[in-house]
Amino acid sequence: MDKLTVENLVLGQLGTNGYLVMSRETGEMLVIDPAAEADRIRRKAEEMGGKPAAVFLTHGHYDHIGAVREICAAYQIPCWAMEAERELLASTDLNLSRMFGHPMTLEPDENLRDGQELTMAGRKMLVLGTPGHTAGSASFYFPEEGILFSGDTLFCGSVGRSDFPTGSASTLVRSIREKLLVLPEETRVFPGHESETTIGYEKRYNPFL
Repeated sequence: MDKLTVENLVLGQLGTNGYLVMSRETGEMLVIDPAAEADRIRRKAEEMGGKPAAVFLTHGHYDHIGAVREICAAYQIPCWAMEAERELLASTDLNLSRMFGHPMTLEPDENLRDGQELTMAGRKMLVLGTPGHTAGSASFYFPEEGILFSGDTLFCGSVGRSDFPTGSASTLVRSIREKLLVLPEETRVFPGHESETTIGYEKRYNPFL
């Protein structure tokens, strides 16, 4: 991560990891899963000296999208999500926001697709479609830095739930095995909840895989 700075903010009632990924060369910043507490996210971005350029969603559950509208409006930036996640984002039942008492919907500005290569925060970023937790779950991989943002697909010693709408246990495990465990073992994994891990650790010790 010589050219990137990653800051983790634990946000909202479910302790969601939101990430600010900033180029040390330009200050361009990517906001991943701004779950809640928009003012806190903005303060951290300003403290880092970053210039947010886009919001990226690993998936559309309520506990990952709560501050999207405020952050996008504050910086006049687009929100990106997998096309397969649009239906979930548009439904307060599918995205679980009604269940948590804060019904909300969201329409992304841009669609992501599996295998898409983008330049974000001045570095190459690969979009990995990793359905299973939801139909449109994605992980974001920076190959030059060896870092992966896995959302609620892969956790330290665990995997995401698959019993929510559009989820599938078999699809989830297949996504992890075919898209994530093939990455270099030293790849650092930044998940949607709890602590950081590595691909090598999960290959050896994750009991669900």
